[in-house]
Amino acid sequence: MSEPKKCFVVMGFGTKTDLATGRKLNLDKSYQALIKPVLENKGLVCVRADEIKHSGAIDTPMYQQLLLADLVIADISTANPNALYELGLRHALRPRTTIVISEKQLSYPFDLNHIRISSYIHLGENIDYFEVLRFQQLLAETIDKVLQVDVPDSPVYTFLSDLIPPRLQEKAEQLAKQVGEAIKANEPAERSSNENATLSLLVKQGEDALKKRQYPLAKSLFDSAWQMANTDVEIKLVANNSYLIHRLALATYKARLPDELTALRQAMSVLDDLDLAHTNDTETVVLAAKIEKRLYFNQQGLEHLTNAILFYERAYYLLHNRYNGINLAFLINNRVDTDVYKTQQDKIADMILANRIRQTVLRMCEKEWNTLETHSLRDSMESMPANDQLVADQKTIENEQRFWIQVNKAEAHFGLGEMEAYKEAKANAASIKHADWMMKAFTDEIEKLSILLNKYGDLLTPAWQEKL
Repeated sequence: MSEPKKCFVVMGFGTKTDLATGRKLNLDKSYQALIKPVLENKGLVCVRADEIKHSGAIDTPMYQQLLLADLVIADISTANPNALYELGLRHALRPRTTIVISEKQLSYPFDLNHIRISSYIHLGENIDYFEVLRFQQLLAETIDKVLQVDVPDSPVYTFLSDLIPPRLQEKAEQLAKQVGEAIKANEPAERSSNENATLSLLVKQGEDALKKRQYPLAKSLFDSAWQMANTDVEIKLVANNSYLIHRLALATYKARLPDELTALRQAMSVLDDLDLAHTNDTETVVLAAKIEKRLYFNQQGLEHLTNAILFYERAYYLLHNRYNGINLAFLINNRVDTDVYKTQQDKIADMILANRIRQTVLRMCEKEWNTLETHSLRDSMESMPANDQLVADQKTIENEQRFWIQVNKAEAHFGLGEMEAYKEAKANAASIKHADWMMKAFTDEIEKLSILLNKYGDLLTPAWQEKL
């Protein structure tokens, strides 16, 4: 029996921010739904860098795979610098069998304009089921073609037609081919020991722990993943590991160890590695805003409210979405109850500004709800297999999005004094399947907002009134 062909997948992992559009894309979802199933169905061994078991730096096996893999699929979504660099290496090392894909909204660099790139549509946290089916078929057909056609797909070998591809000495080549065989695709997610774990396994365990709200465990796992990603590497592009830093910071402050205040400060220290003063990565900025907000409500000083507002402002203008908007409006109302601005005119201005943002949030909620309905699977759910995990995952994500749209809508109406609309949106949210903590987070915020608006609502014209 002949040895199965190997495919090395070049892409980022985890959730990455596309700095050109401000959108967050779950690249693990792209890999697991669009790429890996197609390769496995064709009998190819599928290898991504974070799945390689290795000691020391990942660089050596990565370079080996770029040279020796029978096929390379490069997903350059979010213009990931490492993925673009590795694609360039592959094009220099091998004349053919390289496939380039990306999310549809990628703004291509000029030097890639002449390269054929297959695109897919990503919804951020999820990918529409029918888009999965469409792209899987397209990728399968593309794989068949590139493995059969003896024509260069590398621009290097296209324009330098007399170039001879390099190769390793025989012994080194045999060692390199063993890399893909080191992957254990079915390792149990419950495994507690991090010894000899792949980066992929640690991240998967960390994400599972976050979903189960096991924050101390998640912190330990993402800390191990972060250490592994930086082992024996002298120079790293911080952008490549921003996802790990984000998850470590999140798990750190959620774990509240050894106490909440210490955990919050540790989490902010973790984020400092991403240049908080200048970054335009919205995920980084929003995490910093959340931490500063918690520090303020833990009575740690007015500067934390100011910082939280500055971070949410930056996030709101970078990524114009309902979440950043509703939090920014809430914190601006909190500023009215301080001496940051002492004059009544300034306090009136903040009350008006907060409500203008809420009006924008309502428009965002309506637009996002309509988009979600367009991509909904409700009409096709009954025809899908009950155990289809992809469908189940998409339904769960859609339900969570619907819930948060309705509670953001409810909070916006509450702040605007539109109580009938508030009650309707709150009831809609309650009717959507959700975890208890989600509704509690909403009601806690409404209680705080109610106190503020009852105290300062007469600064508005007409005056805000809570008539429930």
